[in-house]
Amino acid sequence: MKVLVVGGGGREHAIIKKIKENKDVSVIYALPGNGGMADDAVCVDIGATDIDGIVDFAVNNGIDYAVVAPDDPLVLGCVDRLNEKGIPCFGPEAKAAIIEGSKVFSKNLMKKYGIPTAAYEVFSDMEKALAYIESAPIPTVIKADGLALGKGVIITQTRDEAKQAVISMMQDKKFGKSGENIVIEEFLTGPEVSVLAFTDGKTVKPMISSMDHKRAGDNDTGLNTGGMGTVAPNPYYTPDVAAECMEKIFTPTIKAMNAEGRTFKGCLYFGLMITPAGPKVIEYNCRFGDPETQVVLPLLESDLLTIMQAVTNGTLEQTEVKFSSKNACCVIMASEGYPVSYKKGFEMNIPAEIKDSVYVAGAKLDGDKLLTNGGRVLGATAVADTLEQAIREAYGLVEKISFENAYYRRDIGAKALAAGRK
Repeated sequence: MKVLVVGGGGREHAIIKKIKENKDVSVIYALPGNGGMADDAVCVDIGATDIDGIVDFAVNNGIDYAVVAPDDPLVLGCVDRLNEKGIPCFGPEAKAAIIEGSKVFSKNLMKKYGIPTAAYEVFSDMEKALAYIESAPIPTVIKADGLALGKGVIITQTRDEAKQAVISMMQDKKFGKSGENIVIEEFLTGPEVSVLAFTDGKTVKPMISSMDHKRAGDNDTGLNTGGMGTVAPNPYYTPDVAAECMEKIFTPTIKAMNAEGRTFKGCLYFGLMITPAGPKVIEYNCRFGDPETQVVLPLLESDLLTIMQAVTNGTLEQTEVKFSSKNACCVIMASEGYPVSYKKGFEMNIPAEIKDSVYVAGAKLDGDKLLTNGGRVLGATAVADTLEQAIREAYGLVEKISFENAYYRRDIGAKALAAGRK
């Protein structure tokens, strides 16, 4: 069986490693992949947003199944185009991917169907947005409507900061067309939880919960990044919270999308805040989270490809989705200076004996040398009986990996450990 995975980061590497476990798979192509995936997939230099190139490659190479992992190609309709050619896919069609592609759409969906989320207002006129800020509660959250590489959300502590965020989005076009419409949102408090869920549009099967660490520096200081590490499960996601989320958020979201004629099939990511008033949705993503995938999938005991095919075929209810009761920790190794500016092109040394535990995101091959080629370079993941042990072992992996200007947080999982001990 020939499988194609669209994307080239650590998330895709984790997906590829898990799909490889299926004995029916003969070859996995990664488009574009990266040099650090070369042992696990055939990397093809076709960009994730080159929809024509992806479709042509899939048709010409007899692809049996495709996994479209990143947000951009999903929103651009990559799944729709592959389906038109008779190639079954994991991932939502464009009309469903809008749940991430437009924050205005997702917020209005939640309001319409009574799904708990932060109070908000939508603006397409900058002057009206600036006037609203004069009386808005502070702190407040400013969100660009469209995709912005995970950077289109700004938490502002003062009215001046809020106004500057609005101007940067709407006047200065910091995020291009994504900032033509904005959401100004209530600032919620409480622990954050990430829950990825498989759904075929009828059945929802949540994966194990996780905790992301977005800030660049220890103790949650510095700029927001794409994620500096994760642990799973998240201690704040208790069985009672999980039951409430299923009843008030997960199932209602799937039903709401169906009612809108936008049936969602794929992985739906729920970014949640466990507020004093109960769990609320911060954001939806239309795909596996990164780096949450790097701790969630190593704990999956069922066959990933079988689950994905069940999602595609509408048979998820009859398909086992089983996770280990162990703990996982992923530490991201980045380039010094990320997420602002950083140097790349440094040789990486990843010992062969730990490669199964490493998910490479930003690397390229130069002959037989693997060089850094991005901000977030790789994730090192350990699975163990206890969270404390998983954290210790993940940092043990990091110590065995080397490249010039390597940077990583040294407190991944500390907050989860403290919560678990209360």
